[in-house]
Amino acid sequence: MTDKKAKNLVSHSSAHAAKQVKPDWANGLRQLYDNVVAEPLPDAFADLLSKLDSKT
Repeated sequence: MTDKKAKNLVSHSSAHAAKQVKPDWANGLRQLYDNVVAEPLPDAFADLLSKLDSKT
């Protein structure tokens, strides 16, 4: 195996391992994001979007 192939293999293995280990705060951040996305659009925003759409 060449030096370049060995470095790529080590680099790929390290990247794969890094993807699998999540910090403690990652789950909390994911939950927060999911909760915000699940919230309904406020009426004021819906009205504004409707007004902007009708002007085009």
